[in-house]
Amino acid sequence: MRTQELKLLVIFDAIMIEKSVTCAARRLSMTQPAVSNAVARMRVLWKDELFIPDGRRIQPTTYANTLWENVRDSLRNIDEVMAPNRFEPHTANRTFRIALPDIAVDALWPDLRKLFEKEAKGLNLHAVPYTIGCTKPILDAAEVDLVIGQSNRSLENICTDHLFDTSYVCVMRKNHPLTKGRLTPRGFASAEHLLVSLSGDPSSPTDQALEQLGLRRRVACTVTSFSSAVPIIRESNLVAILPTDLMHAHLAHDELTIVYPPLNIPHSSISMLWHKRQSNDKGLIWLREHIRRIIIERRTLQIEKVKKFIDSQAVTTQCRPT
Repeated sequence: MRTQELKLLVIFDAIMIEKSVTCAARRLSMTQPAVSNAVARMRVLWKDELFIPDGRRIQPTTYANTLWENVRDSLRNIDEVMAPNRFEPHTANRTFRIALPDIAVDALWPDLRKLFEKEAKGLNLHAVPYTIGCTKPILDAAEVDLVIGQSNRSLENICTDHLFDTSYVCVMRKNHPLTKGRLTPRGFASAEHLLVSLSGDPSSPTDQALEQLGLRRRVACTVTSFSSAVPIIRESNLVAILPTDLMHAHLAHDELTIVYPPLNIPHSSISMLWHKRQSNDKGLIWLREHIRRIIIERRTLQIEKVKKFIDSQAVTTQCRPT
């Protein structure tokens, strides 16, 4: 391959990752006109339109997607051989794209931003919407560098680093009818429920746990983000099963009743996931180490405070967390 073609492939790779000529130019420390000129040369050389305008971004053609699938791993290997230890936080200019639910954004972004401002001023942090089914497709397509979410099964070419297993609490408004006595599985099932469903699916592990007891519940309301759940619970008779650490921020307001669920809800494994092509990416390794530290430190403290709050309340349940 001629040197000029290799240079075009590097630019092509950056455009495919960023889905934007402007962002690719910034990633490569080039001017936008220079990248646009390179695209024009690509179109002549490879005899394809390659990129179609789509609002402020671009969409690759079928040929571009096929070409990228064939060359992207080779380009990563070349990059690692030429500069295997290239990542200095103080001088790096890079955008990290992470797919994660809003609860993880709330937990991570403030501390990560402080870290970037202190140690890595040239780094950008972009959040991407997350659903369980999107993990492999967006990592395969290099649309994101990292996914933080459920990892209950192995995925081909996807690396996994377990962070924690979920734990849950039952949440309702103050003076909800269910707070007037012992919360039982049957009483819990009889309530109208709110479900946080990132995919829109109106079923969850809670329903599986109820089925094992011969019970069913009515999911009267669903939302697609955790941040939407508490305001609705606070102003209604709905009941919700929510992650324990989410409730930390609401303890001081004394607007909610938080109790242990009256049934054993299966845990989910929460992990960081990335494509194997980035296993030796020094920048991503640096970021993953800080994410692990922040999550473990914050989550341990938050869960302990929530458990102390629950144990101080009068409302009791039949189950305690395992």
